[in-house]
Amino acid sequence: MKKKLLSIFLLFCLIFKPACAELKVDIIAGVTEPISIAVQKFETVGNVSSEDAKMIRDVVEKDLQSTGLFRIVSRDALPEFVEMGSLPDFALWNAVKAKVLVQAKLSVGSEGAYELEFYVWDVNGKEQIEAQSLVASKKSVRRLAHIMADAIYERLTGEIGYFDTQIVFIAETGPIYKRVKRMAIMDQDGYGMRYLSDKNTFVMSPHFSPNMQTIVFLSFRNDDPMIWTLDLDTGEQRRLGQFGGMNFAPRFSPDGTKVALSLVKNGITHIYEYDIESKTLKQLTFGNSLNTSPSYSPDGKKMAFNSDRSGNQQIYILDLETGKVERITYGAGRYATPAWSPDGKFIAFTKIADDTFYIGIMDPKGRNEKILAGGWYMEAPSWAPGSRRLVYYETEKALDDIERISHIRSVDITGRNIYDIELPENINGVEPTWSPRLP
Repeated sequence: MKKKLLSIFLLFCLIFKPACAELKVDIIAGVTEPISIAVQKFETVGNVSSEDAKMIRDVVEKDLQSTGLFRIVSRDALPEFVEMGSLPDFALWNAVKAKVLVQAKLSVGSEGAYELEFYVWDVNGKEQIEAQSLVASKKSVRRLAHIMADAIYERLTGEIGYFDTQIVFIAETGPIYKRVKRMAIMDQDGYGMRYLSDKNTFVMSPHFSPNMQTIVFLSFRNDDPMIWTLDLDTGEQRRLGQFGGMNFAPRFSPDGTKVALSLVKNGITHIYEYDIESKTLKQLTFGNSLNTSPSYSPDGKKMAFNSDRSGNQQIYILDLETGKVERITYGAGRYATPAWSPDGKFIAFTKIADDTFYIGIMDPKGRNEKILAGGWYMEAPSWAPGSRRLVYYETEKALDDIERISHIRSVDITGRNIYDIELPENINGVEPTWSPRLP
């Protein structure tokens, strides 16, 4: 589902003056007082749907508020309507405690596409700090909203936005003893969920390629667990290779040319690397222990994985150039499912201790461990672009051992602002993976 048909282009970006220091959000420590943002009603010009204009405004507000870093000023409190090109009366906006004012205009261009212009004002500094113009087909109007929200977020935090992204996951339906597992994809806010696999094939562990063109996943076709790929443009599925044993836990390399995977041979599980172009398989771990859950570092030079070689499940780092392996976790409990952050600063993990599952982060040396969430069962952390948030799934304990409900949740790296990503009714979500920014 590479978004060729969306054809969204950034036309220009004019930054008139640097933002005042007080507008910069401290995204490392988090904030106790969110920055207040007023998003006024959009101007519309020509044959523009008022519903589309309202939807863009609604989505922008929801995206920004979901971060926990911003507070949206109530629409009933907005003091005036400021036309694009006119200077706001900053005293009026300051009176409603708005630190940021957003203006926007939606019009139809010469070829029938939507054109969205928006300005961002620093109310205290009395200056314009951002101006952009975006163009998209009318059917792509929701992406316009996410891209606009990304631009505002990036201007105020200095970090990469993550609203114009998607999440692939396993959608489960039916009772616990007869689960139907289908691969599905949705926008990061839960909108537009659609299935990528049928109900007759048991699938697991979907992950995006870096260019968003392909998803690699585990498929139990004819009760044979094998790794397959799905082309999001064409819908074509292909088996990755014939490896002579059960294989699982696939992950693309950062350049998209290789796939790391776990392969069981003679009862021993090791990590291998498959070169897509040469169709060759290289063994990366050795010995008699279980090795699985590979995750590449952003530069592709190292790999995090979990292994029981020390007696219980811990996380190790493999240097792909030298073959050297280093253990990085020594805390109480077992560690699993490492996931390297896009900026290389963190490794997320699942931890099991005292009959409780936890989602946490640490640095690549295993230091500064921080627990973000805990519960009866949770697993599979995956990073948003920019390394600000993670997505994971949590399963509630079933009181009757029949109905277990699983939620897809998002959490900030501070451990604050945990929320569920809303799924359609009667669908449980597990094994989510956050996409890169859409092309």
